[in-house]
Amino acid sequence: MKNSGNFNRKEFLQTSALGMAAVLLGSSFTSLLSSEENPYFRLKPIGRSLALDGYYIWCSSPIWGEDGKVHLFYSRWKKEKGMGGWLNGSEICRAEANSPFDIFKHKQVILAPRGEGFWDATTCHNPLIKKVGDKYLLFFMGNSNGKTNTKRIGLATSKSLDGPWIRPDQPLLLPGKEGSWDDHCTTNPAFVKGNDGKYWLFYKSWNTHEYETQKGSVRGNRKYGLANSDSPLGPYLKVSENPVIDFSSLPNNAQLEDAFVWKQKDKFHMIARDMGFFNHEFGLHLTTKDGISWTKPEIAYLNMQHYTTEPNPPAHLKRFGRLERPMLLLDKDGETPRFLFGATQGGDFQTSTTFVFEILNKI
Repeated sequence: MKNSGNFNRKEFLQTSALGMAAVLLGSSFTSLLSSEENPYFRLKPIGRSLALDGYYIWCSSPIWGEDGKVHLFYSRWKKEKGMGGWLNGSEICRAEANSPFDIFKHKQVILAPRGEGFWDATTCHNPLIKKVGDKYLLFFMGNSNGKTNTKRIGLATSKSLDGPWIRPDQPLLLPGKEGSWDDHCTTNPAFVKGNDGKYWLFYKSWNTHEYETQKGSVRGNRKYGLANSDSPLGPYLKVSENPVIDFSSLPNNAQLEDAFVWKQKDKFHMIARDMGFFNHEFGLHLTTKDGISWTKPEIAYLNMQHYTTEPNPPAHLKRFGRLERPMLLLDKDGETPRFLFGATQGGDFQTSTTFVFEILNKI
């Protein structure tokens, strides 16, 4: 695959009240792409494992159940809304399969938009399912006006994967003050327990002024911030006024989104969807020891056409070929990645589905 341009040699700095990270980019875009032949994950496609007639499916977050099955928390919205329906009509559901190699079956709606007067009035999206102690934590995003500027991270809890779920009256994390890098929203939650004993909540946001004034298909520059808490239930306090991951000094409005974070051995790992560091089709892999200073991104996985061949999609599926919202099903040791779940356009119903890969590396 050919690269689409070149970077001049440069550095970008990530600064925060807690420290400074310097990431040195390679001498050219071509040299950065040298890892294309050896992405971080060696993947074997299992296939489209959850598809529903009449719906787009997105945000597939898996977890092992006490029953030995895999439970999948996912978002869906009606096909007639089109791809943009996630913003004004998504609901969060649960599906089950006996193993990651099997087809998942829809079981129940977990969270649906609550209507006027609620912070999650118009959409429920971005599910991330975790278990801490005897409690299941379902991080998600809701909004109140069908637009991006009211996206807020929330947290629902339950003692069982099939509920009942205690639903929050207020969001878990609010945007920053006007003019800050994160004044637009909080979304894309990623959660892990840190080495400091605190619970870390990574979130995506961007600046409203940039979003409203920039031109092009991708407006604003998405960055990641970090908040932490002594309790998994919060309250969460932002560790810095600055983002911990920031590509904004790079050409072509490079950025990232859809982060998933896990701890393995003595490091924390992140996978995310590339939005211009290499291209818009790959996944990124970064590591950190403190949650603040992150390594230079490498390629985590390639575009979908590298792994599977499917018929050309209809014209309305303009993002066909990307794996978005990447999430991992770890081994039952809670550390080792075994399966990669993601959302991708296409499938029999010409919408979007869950797609699952087996991870073959000995990581």
